[in-house]
Amino acid sequence: MSKWPIGVFASVDAGLGVHFDVVKELGIPSIQLHAPHKETRTQEAASAFLAKCADANVTITCVFGGFEGESYANIATTARTVGLVPEETRAARMQEMKEISDFAKLLGVDAVGLHIGFVPEDTNSESYKDLIETTRELLDHVKTNGQNVHLETGQETADHLLHFIDDVARDNLYINFDPANMILYGTGEPIEALKKVGKHVRSVHCKDGTWAAEGRRGQDWGCEVALGDGDVGMENYLRTLNEIGYEGPLTIEREIPQDPVQQKADIGKAVSLLEELRTKILG
Repeated sequence: MSKWPIGVFASVDAGLGVHFDVVKELGIPSIQLHAPHKETRTQEAASAFLAKCADANVTITCVFGGFEGESYANIATTARTVGLVPEETRAARMQEMKEISDFAKLLGVDAVGLHIGFVPEDTNSESYKDLIETTRELLDHVKTNGQNVHLETGQETADHLLHFIDDVARDNLYINFDPANMILYGTGEPIEALKKVGKHVRSVHCKDGTWAAEGRRGQDWGCEVALGDGDVGMENYLRTLNEIGYEGPLTIEREIPQDPVQQKADIGKAVSLLEELRTKILG
């Protein structure tokens, strides 16, 4: 693929992401795939989906894990329920991520992604130390499948995420950078964060959002909006991606599953905006 192919976050039968029909209709050449339900993570399902992708000239670039019981209802609930951080579900979810990695291998995909959750601030705590070991075990399994893990940004500051990556000390742990999440979670100015973590970025989301009210950032959600309508600054974002040497897909994420008509319209608008900016920046 040439530099910065357009992508979109899509799903088969589970979780977040647009339906494949939208990908095909809009002629988008690459997708990140939200992992399907356990019972459909089979060789047959993988072969069938790969045939659909081949028919539509679509490349799968990353398979994202998600888990039963996760809720993004508010920031406090997200902290309690999302990713590998919650201790009571940590072992089971790590096992499921291994299975998702195995499914991604059936699809011929060399990257799996996830929100690891709110990494504990206290790096001396038992929970943090166990999270390090859990993450290492997952990374070692993923490596046997010839894959990397991409952690999606947002729930930590750039500095805390870098500290975590250093402590894990594995060579197949990278970042899926989502600028809007930094705004939605109130964890830092996204362009500044991107410059800090740039060397670890292997995939990105193109998503936009607006900050929560002053004084409430990190406590209340910001608001996800259509690409170009928020506070990220898409041209500045792409120029910064260019500066850090990122050449991979520009994967659009627009999570309004309750309104598929608007979701499709917003994704179409995002494709146009990204194509225009790509031409402007790359010539």
